Amino acid sequence: MKKLLALLLALTMVLSFSAFALADEGSEPDWTEYNALISEVKTTTDFAARVEMMHKAEDILMGTGAIVPIYYYNDLYMAKETLSGYYSNPYGTKFFLYANNGDNTTLRLCLASEPDKLDPALNSSVDGATLATASFGGLYTYDAEGNPAPNFATGYEVSEDGLTYTFTMRDGLKWSDGSDLTAKDFEYSWKRAASTATAADYSYMYSSIKGFPDELAVAASEDGKTFTVELVAPCAYMLDLAAFPTFFVVKQSVVEAAPDVATNPGAWALEAGFVSAGPFVLESWTHNQSMVYVKNPNYWDAANVKIERLEFMLSDDDTAIFSAYQNGDLDFIDTVPTDQIASLIGTPEFHVVDELGTYYVIFNVKSKLFDGKTVEQAAAMRKGLSMLIDRQYIIDSVAQTGQQIATSFIPAGMLNGNGGIFKDAASHAYPNGSDGYFAPEVDVEGAVELLKTAGYEFDANNMLSASTPISFEYLTNNTSGHIAIAECVQQDLAAIGVNMTIKSIDWAVFLDERKAGNYDVARNGWIADFNDPINMLEMWTTDSGNNDAQFGR
Repeated sequence: MKKLLALLLALTMVLSFSAFALADEGSEPDWTEYNALISEVKTTTDFAARVEMMHKAEDILMGTGAIVPIYYYNDLYMAKETLSGYYSNPYGTKFFLYANNGDNTTLRLCLASEPDKLDPALNSSVDGATLATASFGGLYTYDAEGNPAPNFATGYEVSEDGLTYTFTMRDGLKWSDGSDLTAKDFEYSWKRAASTATAADYSYMYSSIKGFPDELAVAASEDGKTFTVELVAPCAYMLDLAAFPTFFVVKQSVVEAAPDVATNPGAWALEAGFVSAGPFVLESWTHNQSMVYVKNPNYWDAANVKIERLEFMLSDDDTAIFSAYQNGDLDFIDTVPTDQIASLIGTPEFHVVDELGTYYVIFNVKSKLFDGKTVEQAAAMRKGLSMLIDRQYIIDSVAQTGQQIATSFIPAGMLNGNGGIFKDAASHAYPNGSDGYFAPEVDVEGAVELLKTAGYEFDANNMLSASTPISFEYLTNNTSGHIAIAECVQQDLAAIGVNMTIKSIDWAVFLDERKAGNYDVARNGWIADFNDPINMLEMWTTDSGNNDAQFGR
């Protein structure tokens, strides 16, 4: 009876997860329907229909089996008790401009290793967003309560139809070199970040604006005092966009002075000393070792910035980072070794805060791992492997800070843009009811049945036959927590004879390799940029720079 139930569950999952369009040939899903659906979501004015379309989009996404949710994020960090005034928003960005470190005007931190990109238009990492917030800025920012707050703009007016925003610029804005900063700088910056020539990973976030990508309908007034934005449809998260790093202002003359700017748009920000406009400027950068930011006296709110220096240690060795913190060489860190977490919980310097995001495993749908499979077989294979992962064990033994098991990509608690919570089983028929797309428990028999539908053979003990082996490499970056999770997955898959090897590499290289599709399976995570499901769905369109699964490519 148990085997029959497992078989029925497996067949139900195949049927429930087959919402995506099938390709004529090969193992890759046809992504045309998904792309069109996201475009419709971003242009409709029917907000109830919009919610249903986003559910359909997530059904298509999860139907591929390429996204394997593990847990919904929270964030841990350690801070000396002398440190106050800093804060973090639900999207993972940390703000140190109003920090106070007691009698010390220097703040020593470690957030990550060598940053991938400092140009805010090109950044796509959480640590990079924190660095961008320190040295650049947007029309809006976030306050300590996580709400959008005026920054380089003092406020805005929106037309009655919700399609035109007019931002009023703050008087007396300056670049760090003392030159004037006006709305014309924002017009340049937004058009640059959206353009096909810049090829920013996040350029799709501008698609709510008319004329995207190369005729963006944004304009500064002649006197540079106001900045007008014309939308294709009302956008409830417009202020969140205005506070997001891809929408930060950069100085045209500095950007375009780089000798190879035509082929490398971020070339102007590869070394310290560039002009910026945030509370701090990058004074020195010893690559792969350290960065020093100093207070920008020309920042509009410099009078309230107490810290004179931010000294960053660049490392992804969490043992070395934790040792430096214990020795008093660092005041703030946001990683600790996995084997230290249990002893730190409850101590005054150890903090856990909520975030809106999902930690997941990602399959490259173009991997040779799926050669010879149909679209349905490749999806069944990926889903079968995901059913072997013991998510609760990962939370209890590695993450250890009370994360919630993730069985869908959109995180629990995310709003739906129409007055409710998106992941509400009462309003959407998930394959596993309130559990979402996957049951939270390990299901070996169900996994085996799914893998059989994908063409794999097993012996009487549910071990893969030598005639149909599964072998692949799992890519991750060099921190103990991520490696430990990889080892858990490796052990879980080995239960049926899957051979998974682990490759760990430096952070910046890891980001580039994953983005380029140079992997079979990799660790991944996405912390929302604002509280709306479209942010976690539009990233998977074919042209998105964050489409690491390579859908439609």
